[in-house]
Amino acid sequence: MFWFWLLLGIIALFIIVKAIVIVNQYEGGLIFRLGRVIGRLKPGINIIIPFLDVPVKVDMRTRVTDIPPQEMITKDNAVVKVDAVVYYRVIDVEKAILEVENYEYAIINLAQTTLRAIIGSMELDEVLNKREYINSKLLEILDRETDAWGVRIEKVEVKEIDPPEDIKNAMAQQMKAERLKRAAILEAEGEKQSRILRAQGIAESLRIEAEGQAKAIQIVAEAARQYFKDEAQLYKALEVANNVLKDNAKYVISENVLDVVKNFIKKDKSA
Repeated sequence: MFWFWLLLGIIALFIIVKAIVIVNQYEGGLIFRLGRVIGRLKPGINIIIPFLDVPVKVDMRTRVTDIPPQEMITKDNAVVKVDAVVYYRVIDVEKAILEVENYEYAIINLAQTTLRAIIGSMELDEVLNKREYINSKLLEILDRETDAWGVRIEKVEVKEIDPPEDIKNAMAQQMKAERLKRAAILEAEGEKQSRILRAQGIAESLRIEAEGQAKAIQIVAEAARQYFKDEAQLYKALEVANNVLKDNAKYVISENVLDVVKNFIKKDKSA
């Protein structure tokens, strides 16, 4: 009798456990009864009928799915390997469960085929230089196509675009040539600026030297002008004295007398 009640208690406990479904705050879901949807699972404790009701839960947080790398052919027949990541969120639980078998697997395959079509419509240079365009185009198409699955594509990022080795080598040589070109331009520009500064320095030196010479000439000219002015005054005074003495007495004025008078006038002025 004890074993009977023990077994009955275990069965009852198992049924109670199976009747309780705990749903996290970030989850949603549906309740199927004999293959038919009879209700939704809500966050918290949900009571169902064991063995008749089947709960199906869905994570409604933003999830990240990696798109495996694959080789694609561009419009100009270049082979590139591209991979990406997709950020998505389930916004309609009923559609995500009823309209698609496995929405994550469907998103990965849809992203691969869409990415292949986008890359195939572009040339290699465009693929390498227009990553933002590829991201936005892929996001637009995926978001439109997955709307029927109750999924919203939030963001798409192309992680890597890997061209063939020969194209990599050509790109490396091109970048090296561009760097050498920029270095040569910078060197020529530096030499040009150096010559300009050198020429400006020489011109400034010549200007200062010319100004000094002009000032020296001005000083000499001023001294000469003053000298000849003093000489004129001296000879004028001697001429007057000579005229006065000529009427009274005859004296001979030698050149030494002129020097004495000149010195006398200069001393008089300096005093």
